[in-house]
Amino acid sequence: MPASGPANTDVVSASTDVVATADRLPYALVRLNPEIVKTLSLYEPGFANSFADRRPPLAFRFDIGDIVSVTIFEAAAGGLFIPAEASVRPGNFVTLPNQAVDDKGNISVPYAGIIRAKGRTQVEVQQAIVDALKNRAIEPQVVVALVDQRTSLISVLGEVGHPERVPASMVGERILDVIARAGGPKAQGFDSFITLERQGRRATVPFGALVYQPSNNIYARAGDTIYVYTEPQTFLAFGATGFGGGGSGTGVVSGTQIKFDAWRISLAEAVAKAGGLSDALADPAFVFVYRGEPRGVAERLGIDCSKFEGPIIPIIYNINLRDPAGYFLARSFEIRNKDVLYIANSTSVQVTKFLVYLRTIMATANDPIVYAINFYALKAAINGTGAITTITAPAAITR
Repeated sequence: MPASGPANTDVVSASTDVVATADRLPYALVRLNPEIVKTLSLYEPGFANSFADRRPPLAFRFDIGDIVSVTIFEAAAGGLFIPAEASVRPGNFVTLPNQAVDDKGNISVPYAGIIRAKGRTQVEVQQAIVDALKNRAIEPQVVVALVDQRTSLISVLGEVGHPERVPASMVGERILDVIARAGGPKAQGFDSFITLERQGRRATVPFGALVYQPSNNIYARAGDTIYVYTEPQTFLAFGATGFGGGGSGTGVVSGTQIKFDAWRISLAEAVAKAGGLSDALADPAFVFVYRGEPRGVAERLGIDCSKFEGPIIPIIYNINLRDPAGYFLARSFEIRNKDVLYIANSTSVQVTKFLVYLRTIMATANDPIVYAINFYALKAAINGTGAITTITAPAAITR
């Protein structure tokens, strides 16, 4: 019989067949309950789960290419840097010309020689210069300042106000702070995604996850790459939806891609966006959500992953909306980007289709007979007296 998708019995029975064939991909069937929903909520995409170190950045350290300024103070005139006629000077200090940390990680200070700067903080470089001058200058004190930060940068790319490499703040900034410095996202927040790459690891979350879940708004670190892009979150709706299966709504039909128009939605909201369940077709006990879950999540759900290959396990979640309590579960179960929602037809619909099919066959076979009888009746009426008393059909029609 024609159908908009697999029968509910096919979805349930085929889940036990985990042997991949040329025309079938194995999958696991998981019936939603409060424990399953709670477990899934622990694995929502987020930087808090992907990057465990949430401490503020460490103190800033110089690196090759940074431009630094060195100012040396002496306690009295007549030393290395303050001549005897220092009274005509504006102060007891001298500022050296700005210089870059060279390719070996050093800077040069007169009478102190080569001072290691790479990997050191400002305080550590100051102390190193003081130690080198204390036997020559008069109670020297040193101030080292960062003039131009050319290392310890954070790259902010994609659809932001002005993509650029911004200096990492010495006091520590979070991901949203760095994005704001780059002009903020250009698109609506619920359509924006943030990808963070750090030391070979990469994670992607919706922009809303940073705004509404502060734990995901972790500290940015030097060397991070933040990529902002726009991709409307959508899901696909198939089967006996209210709009696609006899409902009165317009604009959405079965097999349509539907936008979230929010940073996240629940299963109940997704069903509503698809027009609800068709009163004439749907079986509320068999509402399915198709999704690929990471192997670690699937194992926590109690699935035997040894029967599957690859890092992603195909899973079909089943919720029973014939049970009044099922709607509470539907409110707690989060739909994710690119999920597939499928509402199966009721078994009675297939029976009705079959009966209609039989009726069509019988009507198709019966119509020529009726037309022939009517033809000979009309012919007898025309050739006779105008009154029809007995009609004898030819033998072929009788057969």
